Amino acid sequence: MHVWRSIPAHAETPIALTIGNFDGVHRGHQAMLTRLKNTAGKLGLAACVMTFEPHPREFFAPDQAPARLTSLREKLELLAESKVDGVIINRFNYDFAKISPEAFITRILVKGFSVRWILVGDDFRFGARRAGDFSMLKALSKQYNFEVEEMPGFAINDQRVSSTGIRDALAAGDLSHAKQLLGRPYSISGRVINGDKLGKELGFPTANIQLKHNKPPLSGIFVVEVHGVIESQPTKIMRGVASLGVRPTIHKNGKPVLEAHLFDFNQKIYGRRLRIDFLHKLRNEETYPDLETLTQQIAKDVENARNYFLTSLSNN
Repeated sequence: MHVWRSIPAHAETPIALTIGNFDGVHRGHQAMLTRLKNTAGKLGLAACVMTFEPHPREFFAPDQAPARLTSLREKLELLAESKVDGVIINRFNYDFAKISPEAFITRILVKGFSVRWILVGDDFRFGARRAGDFSMLKALSKQYNFEVEEMPGFAINDQRVSSTGIRDALAAGDLSHAKQLLGRPYSISGRVINGDKLGKELGFPTANIQLKHNKPPLSGIFVVEVHGVIESQPTKIMRGVASLGVRPTIHKNGKPVLEAHLFDFNQKIYGRRLRIDFLHKLRNEETYPDLETLTQQIAKDVENARNYFLTSLSNN
């Protein structure tokens, strides 16, 4: 998969393109990608995705922007798994925000990438002040020799699949519903970094996962599966329990931390990149009067997580 991080002066080959933020690469996005790849194949074009970094709402109002479902790296990994041919990352800044819809079409879509077929969602807007829409693309399509198609929202059980709906499900601890909308368990990926070693002192060593953003879409204590732990066995899945939150017993004003305790495992894996799949929420974060009480609760969490897997095995 080719990744463009800047806009070429002139396109080398024509492409088919879909445009959006693709946060989470959920089932609605997956339906668009399938439509893109099918049409690109028929037309003999490369199937490409255009996305933005950061999200425009993060740029204009970072304190009010929604929590991200995926980091840029996670998004690129998911798009690569979908087998698109290329991804265009538009760096969203003040200069990009000032581009008129007409200039976006002529300079970026036509001149920069020679787009011959475009797929957009039914709520797509582009250009300065979000003034561009499907109607404008349609009106200029003949002049600039491209076709454009609008795809309606994707629904499951009459509910539109959206990144907002997934964030709501995660915030409510409804991981089953989030999984249904995503088409896979919600996950966070990151490298194992040094922590304060408190888990090891309490008898429950943890892998401290680096978070790319300080506003994760969920918090609490979770049953998890972890990928990438054993380097020589890349497909091996480890089980465990994870804490994602500010650890109020330890820090009064802490930043979110993701820690995973892996069952029957106590090796140093600093620097390893792991993927944490969130399967079930056990409880919310709580503040405990002392470390002894916290340790007792962690032991209960581990037991409950083990029982979750035993129950899942007996039901299958």
